[in-house]
Amino acid sequence: MKMRTTVLALAATGLIAGCATGPDRKPGDPFEPANRVIFKFNDGVDRYIAVPVAKGYQKVTPQPLRTAVSNFFSNLGDLTNAANNLLQLKITDATEDLVRFAFNSTFGLGGLLDWATPAGLPKHHQDFGLTLGHWGVPSGPYLVLPLFGPSTVRDSVGLVVDVKFNPLNYIEPAERNPLYVLQFVSVRSDLLGASSLLEQAALDKYSFVRDAYTQQRKARLRGPGENAAPLPNYDDEDNSGAAAPAKGASGAAAGLPNYADPGDAAEAPNAASGSATGAPAGVPNYSDPGDTPTAPAAAPAASSGAMTPTPPQQTAPTDKKLQEAVPATQ
Repeated sequence: MKMRTTVLALAATGLIAGCATGPDRKPGDPFEPANRVIFKFNDGVDRYIAVPVAKGYQKVTPQPLRTAVSNFFSNLGDLTNAANNLLQLKITDATEDLVRFAFNSTFGLGGLLDWATPAGLPKHHQDFGLTLGHWGVPSGPYLVLPLFGPSTVRDSVGLVVDVKFNPLNYIEPAERNPLYVLQFVSVRSDLLGASSLLEQAALDKYSFVRDAYTQQRKARLRGPGENAAPLPNYDDEDNSGAAAPAKGASGAAAGLPNYADPGDAAEAPNAASGSATGAPAGVPNYSDPGDTPTAPAAAPAASSGAMTPTPPQQTAPTDKKLQEAVPATQ
């Protein structure tokens, strides 16, 4: 009987190992069958327990209070961020994390208010898994942990260290356990929108979550701004100190077609046409030859040749008419 049980156990072990490492598995996910089983279990727990609790939490808790709870746990996380940044020799980031924690703990009522972010102190996201990756430890195969969700072999080791050194572990269990439950509900409440999007967009939720998690971890390991493609240089060459392109007689750059209007030259008197009207050089003179500057009003318009009518001249009456007009006195 014992022999039969041993043979069945060995056969079952070989079957599971063969299914987990079959030739059709994705290279980064050799344990896909087992991962899918655990993923299905986690999805059921999330669907029937976590999501209803998170929705109830959102319904009964005002938004300012939910924000304060999220800020409180985020403030505690800055200590973990500072420790891992220090282990990665990122002194500036570690200093910013410590200043964030001190600032929010002092002026933010124990971290309920986030004054550090508006003050210009960025929020970092570090863990011991990223610290191991920073020093060259490979991620290993993809894993799905019960209740904890997506991970890798390296990140699973890092998760153990992060949980061990979580500041909540150093308080009494009577206070620690409710805080862990509150943290889980708060985080799940913040991710309700993302889970709704996942339900609508993903044909295969397991593959979608796996690829998204893998890409996110790679991006965080690289850090912001690394391996980014250089942007094209749109600066003016005159401002960069380089020599400006040579220009021709018309002012256009050498080698480029000249689309300037020939009449758009510098304004100068049209010497060729003999006019002094101030028209640009090269523009035809359309002025009327008779439109010369007018003389003062008292001067006769001699240039136009017009005759100015003169009033009729009155002549003195002759002696004969005067004699007829005056009655005889005799």
